[in-house]
Amino acid sequence: MPTRLSNYFLRTLRDDPSDAEVASHRLLVRAGYIRRQAPGIFAWLPLGLRVKEKIERIIREEMTAAGAHEVHFPALLPKEPYELTGRWEEYGDGLFRLQDRKGSDLLLAPTHEEVFTLLVKDLYNSYKDLPLSIYQIQDKYRDEARPRAGLLRGREFTMKDAYSFDYTDAGLDASYQAQRDAYERIFTRLGLEYVIVQADAGAMGGSKSEEFLHPTPIGEDTFVRSAGGYAANVEAFTTTPPPVRSYDALTPAEVLDTPDTPTIQTLVDRANTAHPRPDGRAWTAADTLKNVVLALTQLDGTRELVIIGLPGDREVDTKRAEVAFQPAAVEAATEEDFAKHPRLVKGYIGPWSATGPVLGEESSTGIRYVVDPRIVDGSGWITGANEHGKHVFGLVAGRDFGHDGTVEVAGVLPGDPAPDGSGPVELARGMEIGHVFQLGRKYAEAFGLKVLDENGKLVTVTMGSYGIGVTRILAIIAELNNDDKGLVWPASVSPFDVHVIATGRDDAAFEAAEIVVASLEAVGKSVLYDDRPKVSPGVKFGDAELIGVPKIVIAGRGVSEGLVELWDRATGERTPVAITEIAAAFS
Repeated sequence: MPTRLSNYFLRTLRDDPSDAEVASHRLLVRAGYIRRQAPGIFAWLPLGLRVKEKIERIIREEMTAAGAHEVHFPALLPKEPYELTGRWEEYGDGLFRLQDRKGSDLLLAPTHEEVFTLLVKDLYNSYKDLPLSIYQIQDKYRDEARPRAGLLRGREFTMKDAYSFDYTDAGLDASYQAQRDAYERIFTRLGLEYVIVQADAGAMGGSKSEEFLHPTPIGEDTFVRSAGGYAANVEAFTTTPPPVRSYDALTPAEVLDTPDTPTIQTLVDRANTAHPRPDGRAWTAADTLKNVVLALTQLDGTRELVIIGLPGDREVDTKRAEVAFQPAAVEAATEEDFAKHPRLVKGYIGPWSATGPVLGEESSTGIRYVVDPRIVDGSGWITGANEHGKHVFGLVAGRDFGHDGTVEVAGVLPGDPAPDGSGPVELARGMEIGHVFQLGRKYAEAFGLKVLDENGKLVTVTMGSYGIGVTRILAIIAELNNDDKGLVWPASVSPFDVHVIATGRDDAAFEAAEIVVASLEAVGKSVLYDDRPKVSPGVKFGDAELIGVPKIVIAGRGVSEGLVELWDRATGERTPVAITEIAAAFS
């Protein structure tokens, strides 16, 4: 049976939604695929469900080919499993928490590692049961602080999450590769360009972690790549430090007057005019040691300050800082924080002062001091003297000051060397569409998931976790496939194979359209039929362009000659085709 627009649950809109930031949000709402319910929460309408089902079908086919079995967990889950793994606290404000009428704590699951692990523990106890891969396609919930861009960053979203279970590390490697290969096939079938990058596992835990990113200017993730093949998101990028230098022949550090220089730029300008370099080269921001004060709030609510020393031409990257100090929340120190630490002289903070300390003593501020990996022993810097209007010139790491460790929080710049030696990196924007992890034994150990091996010995199972953002992928495909008139779906995910339009005031066009619809359905094509009797051709054509089915058949004036028009939505080309040959045109 064709889907007839005369009684289909669909209303298209002329105007863009007021909160739409990107094309996919604007067009999916206007074309009647989704409707906003609250920030980051959308209802799915018939057209949207058809596209979503097409994407899920491709995922299911490739999961089956990879040997995975489908299950389905509830979204509403008890607190206890997540408390056992520590993620009840680690997720912080991002977790939707609630209580039932008896006061029991529950959550809307952001991810399901815990309950997958418990399920396998309940049912399996021998190495003969492994390897095992199981998956679900289920809605997830995260209380995004700033939901945006429609389906691209929502508080409710659909994911495919798969989990593998093995009893050896070699088995995990094989399961991981099988899922990784399946992801490549899925994204290829969906027509999505992707880059596989090294990634941080975050609250998921585990060791090996790779993201599948779709390169796009509207992407929320920054990643780096080199011409030699290295790729990583910025959170996982590791700095290549310069070699350690000898400081035996270096001159002593000197405290100099630098009034009105609270910023790196004012310091560099002052240094070049009042204290030029002996070698004639101009001072630059890279010669300065910037000291940034951050506040870390731990899961128990305790607040700690930490000072980061990094080259002055770098800024602290918020995402890298969140990874470096997880699970603590990270923010810039406030005025109140500075008031509690009078030894912090804003604009002139340094690891050393004229009155001390010397190497090995307490830091001059009394606060934990960590540095960028580029701050190697023997490197000399201009930095704050912990006194208003004064900086230290020629302060040498390892000779004049020490630190409490290194930390990767500085922003990555174009031209930085790739850590694998494959050349300088460039920065690009991308949107995460998939993520694969080697979780290892973190969750199995938490829940006591063990099996008997070949020798009858209990061994802890090792796991992998593999996620794909279904609704995000749908939005990205919409972002990639549209024009100024509406959506233009690829055939693989289009809600219908053909959109048939009957135009004209007499019955001839409608009768011809019925023949066309029957012919197309006879060869297995799904048809959306615009049979609305009192709607103008212009409105019908406008709706067809907005909805975006890639192939459109128009039954209009030509039916008196036995012809209809085949309209290619992507190219705009219209071709006359005999009514009797229309089915053959789609075979």
